[in-house]
Amino acid sequence: LGRWFTDLIRRRAEHNECEIFSLEEVSLHQQDIERIEHLDRWCKELRILYLQNNLIPRIENVGRLKKLEYLNLALNNIEVIENLEGCESLQKLDLTVNFVGRLSSVESLRHNIHLRELFLVGNPCTQFEGYRQFVVAALPQLKSLDRTEISRSERIQASQGLEEARRRVAEQEQEYLRRRAEEKEEARRKEAGVEEEKKERKPGFDGRWYTDINNTVSPESEKENQELNENPKNPEEDEEQREREFWHTPCSFTPESRLEAYRHLEEKRRAKENSRSQTVGFLCRSEITICLTGIN
Repeated sequence: LGRWFTDLIRRRAEHNECEIFSLEEVSLHQQDIERIEHLDRWCKELRILYLQNNLIPRIENVGRLKKLEYLNLALNNIEVIENLEGCESLQKLDLTVNFVGRLSSVESLRHNIHLRELFLVGNPCTQFEGYRQFVVAALPQLKSLDRTEISRSERIQASQGLEEARRRVAEQEQEYLRRRAEEKEEARRKEAGVEEEKKERKPGFDGRWYTDINNTVSPESEKENQELNENPKNPEEDEEQREREFWHTPCSFTPESRLEAYRHLEEKRRAKENSRSQTVGFLCRSEITICLTGIN
């Protein structure tokens, strides 16, 4: 993964003679990145970093980018605001449509004294009662929150009720974290079930099920096998049915479900590429056979 990430950054540095150490701006959006790596060691001159629309679950390995002014992490899987204290020049942070539910983690940005704009639209924490009041009071350096300017009177009013807002936020946060724990457990069980299904779904060349010949077959299994022999399953129809079930089964919008959808699409893409490669290989072998037959 580290080498892949390195190559990705180098490709983005083509305009800079592939020199990554002096880069001031890097765009890594829509690259299916699942982890930020090496940036704060390799690109210390960065001022602008675009990482939107990836699969990043944590803010990490950017804490030593002292010159970074704008960080875009919109449309990722981030749940906590963290590890940005060292970004001394940070002025604009975009976390639009992530999964930030620990609203209290916004207080870690107090150290970023130059922060002027913060975007949290589309995160669970924005549904908390007192959300805006808490953020405005917790971050006195902010000028704008979610594209709405913070007035002087709003700031004064928010700061006066900060302790009460902090208490309400803590209560709502605990409830949210309880629900998230349930969602994670449900996702874990679902993933285990999918893996078990994949192990069981090992058809023979004709798509039917086979068992050890030494096993004793029950009357029910024998009847089921007889029905399969008379009406063999069509693997393509089975695959279409599984595909419909995957996309039409309701589920919560969580980091796990977003990652699951991505991996499902990746699996389909790889299967399609493998099928195409096998077809090309078969055609090549057929052409070689025809040529050899002609020579003989």
